[in-house]
Amino acid sequence: MLDYVSASAAFFMAMFITQEQLVEERLGDWGRYWSVVITISLSITIFISGAITLALMINFIADPFKYPDNVFLCAIAAVIFAIVLIPSQWLILQQSKILRQSKITPRVFAVINCVVGIVIFALLVWLNEGTLEWSGNPIQGWKTFLIFIISGTITGAVTSKVLDFYCKRVEWRLFDEEQERQRLEKQRIERIENEVFEKRRQDREKAEREAQQRKEKAEAEALERIRIERELALEDERRWYEEHPEEAYGEWHDEDEDEE
Repeated sequence: MLDYVSASAAFFMAMFITQEQLVEERLGDWGRYWSVVITISLSITIFISGAITLALMINFIADPFKYPDNVFLCAIAAVIFAIVLIPSQWLILQQSKILRQSKITPRVFAVINCVVGIVIFALLVWLNEGTLEWSGNPIQGWKTFLIFIISGTITGAVTSKVLDFYCKRVEWRLFDEEQERQRLEKQRIERIENEVFEKRRQDREKAEREAQQRKEKAEAEALERIRIERELALEDERRWYEEHPEEAYGEWHDEDEDEE
């Protein structure tokens, strides 16, 4: 017959060692401490549960060998295990660069992982109730011990694959977000470059128009000055001719006077 302590140790150690081997890369630098943390949590749970069970037995409040007291004590152990295990799992999961992208994911997976493990373990205990006892050992109940190890390994593999699949989904989402960010950044840079180029082109065209206008204005002013100077010269010449007809017309002017 196999004892409950050995059954729980076999199941949960197999489950969490399998998880550590499969998702250590996903868990970051703290992934190597996954099974160590679980072992400590399980040891604390066994110690506290044992103390509570002993206290209840001494005070004749509960009998671990009778139903439903044994179920009640197992429920207490499960609650204690969850209270100790969930924060430690969350602490390790929080170190993952991928899972840290979503603050709620480490907490949710820690709870789900713990609940799934406890539920499956409880189901195995219920199915193998006839081969379990409080004072057994793994050698006598090696078949049941093997069942719990295999079940823990399968549970750890399934939950690890779920976590790995979720991490891949997060990676794809982050990759898509990064691609989208790069695309938007490229569009923003291109828009800025186009705006700068357009502004420079407009400034250049404006400068060319202003230069052309200044040139045309200067040419028009020069032509106007030439025209005015010519008119003034003609006016001066005309006045000179009027004032000095004898010098201007010479003998033609004298002949006109003789004829008169």
